[in-house]
Amino acid sequence: MIEQIKQSLLDASATLNQFMDNEQNICTIGDIVKLLARTFSKGGKVIIFGNGGSMCDAMHFAEELTGRFRNDRSPFPAIAISDPSHITCVANDYGFNQIFARAISAYAKPDDVVIGISTSGNSPNVINAMQTAQQKHCFTIALLGMNGGLLRHTCDYELTVEAQTSDRIQEVHMAVLHTIVEMVERVMAEGGE
Repeated sequence: MIEQIKQSLLDASATLNQFMDNEQNICTIGDIVKLLARTFSKGGKVIIFGNGGSMCDAMHFAEELTGRFRNDRSPFPAIAISDPSHITCVANDYGFNQIFARAISAYAKPDDVVIGISTSGNSPNVINAMQTAQQKHCFTIALLGMNGGLLRHTCDYELTVEAQTSDRIQEVHMAVLHTIVEMVERVMAEGGE
C-alpha cells in the first residue's frame, strides 16, 4: 500500500507540473487576477458554480474571497451558486439543466465575472449558465478538464487540466483557485488594478 500511496501523490504532482509547464496557463491566470481586481475595484462581483466536487471548489473559492485567505482585508463580493433550496426549486420547476442559468439571470450584472467549473466541459447546466452570462455581458471564465469538451473555446478565459480523471483535474483546479485568491489579495492591497 505504501507504494500505491506514493504513486497517487506522484500522479497528482505530475498533473500539476504538466499544467504548469504550459506557459499560457500561467499567463491566463495572471489575466484572470487582473480581471478580478479590476472588477472588484469597480464594485462588481464574481459568481462561480459547478457540480459535485466542483461545487465544493466553487464554495471554497467564494468563501476565501468573502472571508479571508492570508490577509485581513475588506471582503470581496463572490457568490457560489450552491443554495440547496434554489437548486431543488429550479430543478423541480425548470429542470436540472437550468439551476445555474437561473441564478445567473437573477444575480449577474454586465461586467461581473462568471466562472463555470466542469471537469468534462460537457455539463449542460454549466454550458447553459455560461451562455446566459454572455447574454448578460459578463466576463466568462471556464475551468475545464480532459480535452475541454463542449465549453472549449467558448469563454473569455479558459484553463484546461489535461488529465483523464476528475480527482486529478479538481486538485489542479483548487490550486489554481487558491493562487487566484492569493494574487488578487496582493494586487488589491497594492491599490487595485
